[in-house]
Amino acid sequence: MHTGKCLGLLYSGVHLWAIMFSSFFKDSHQGEYQRRLYKELLRNYNRLERPVINDSQPLLVELQLSLLQIIDVDEKNQVLITNAWLQMYWNDCYLSWDQSEYRGVQNLRFPSDQVWVPDILLYNSADERFDATFHTNVLVNSSGACQYIPPGILKSTCYIDVRWFPFDVQKCNLKFGSWTYNGWLIDLQMLEADISSYISNGEWDLVGVPGKRNEQYYECCKEPYPDVTYTVTMRRRTLYYGLNLLIPCVLISGLALLVFLLPADSGEKISLGITVLLSLTVFMLLVAEIMPATSDSVPLIAQYFASIMVIVGLSVVVTVLVLQFHHHDPQAGKMPKWVRVILLNWCAWFLRMRKPGEDKRPSPCKYQYHKYCSSISSIEMSTLPGHSATNGNMVCCGYHTMENPCCRAKVDSGVHCSRRTCPSVEDTEQVQKNIIKGSIPEMVKILEEVQYIARRFREQDEGQEICSEWKFAAAVIDRLCLVAFSLFAIICTITVLMSAPNFIEAVSKDFT
Repeated sequence: MHTGKCLGLLYSGVHLWAIMFSSFFKDSHQGEYQRRLYKELLRNYNRLERPVINDSQPLLVELQLSLLQIIDVDEKNQVLITNAWLQMYWNDCYLSWDQSEYRGVQNLRFPSDQVWVPDILLYNSADERFDATFHTNVLVNSSGACQYIPPGILKSTCYIDVRWFPFDVQKCNLKFGSWTYNGWLIDLQMLEADISSYISNGEWDLVGVPGKRNEQYYECCKEPYPDVTYTVTMRRRTLYYGLNLLIPCVLISGLALLVFLLPADSGEKISLGITVLLSLTVFMLLVAEIMPATSDSVPLIAQYFASIMVIVGLSVVVTVLVLQFHHHDPQAGKMPKWVRVILLNWCAWFLRMRKPGEDKRPSPCKYQYHKYCSSISSIEMSTLPGHSATNGNMVCCGYHTMENPCCRAKVDSGVHCSRRTCPSVEDTEQVQKNIIKGSIPEMVKILEEVQYIARRFREQDEGQEICSEWKFAAAVIDRLCLVAFSLFAIICTITVLMSAPNFIEAVSKDFT
């Protein structure tokens, strides 16, 4: 029994040593197999020869683009810089072997300068070296299938359409094709772009990378020249430009409207308008530095800034007109009739404005005066010397009031009201003649002075009336321009910004 157990252990040990020896033998001969395989494959290999069995048949080459990152979009120079890998697949009939003869050798790696590789380049390259890819090794398996993945920082020319900036969507083409082989020698086919490893960009959102295979015929040759064109479609993220350009521009346009609310007597209307205009000019320069110097299209934000600048410029011009109306010299003349009708009547009615003091009406007098003529006895009027009548009574012309009414006049010699009597007509005329004869020179001088003073007061009143009309006209212009420019700014903002094709989509994605 012990003998059987010992034989079993011996058999297991021998089997284990056999496995270890076979594995050691296999590993120790893999390097030898690879070395021998490299020599045999490259012994009569010519890297200039197209690897096909029948030279009349084209070689199938499949191309795929793996986009890793959008590094930069240079609008000024119209260059797209991307980090991408090119994946090329083809079958080399001269680089195949039987795995049973070379145990453990499943694939080989050849430098790109030792085997045949397709000369596929980026047609619209903007790099200084033109070919910016790094030439890596070619991975070959036993069936002769070759895989070549050169990475690189691709600089490609791209027409940047800045018409809808900053709500624009750019489409940049990456055109790949063989530089020397035509379609009868290399059948270039396209594989869908790989964006699974894409790194997002802070300025651009990648919409997609669709591809298309094209064939182009030239006048010199009959054979076609195929190419694979990948279109990098990207949408600009507008949060940065909205916070740094659009919102300040809207606020500046609001400040331009405040010019019409500032009183004309403050003396700061022109200063505020010029300051707003200079601020808007600074933002225009910032936009001009970003945009390419092209005359094909005007950027959307430049259109908006130009419209706001027109509003601000017109506000300065209107402010000058308002100040000229407000400080109008009354001696320069009255307001023309058509100006008075348009501004003081139509525009004032439309804006619901009333002239200051127009609602105030003179209050009715407490007393109603009627001219009356009364006579006072000589005892009561003794303080007025030199005014005696023929009948011995003093004559006084005054007014009949409600507080001290006189009795009604009669046709007879006189009307008695308490102790007062009314003289006859003859006595009154005699008294007036005596007064006029004694005080003509003094009355003339006093009358001239009074007339001069009255004339001056009338001139001052007329001047103030003219000035008040011009000031009211200036206020009407201010109010009218405030309403008109506010509507124009709102309509212009909505029209210009909403005209962008993807404005709502951009705002919803970036501002939420």
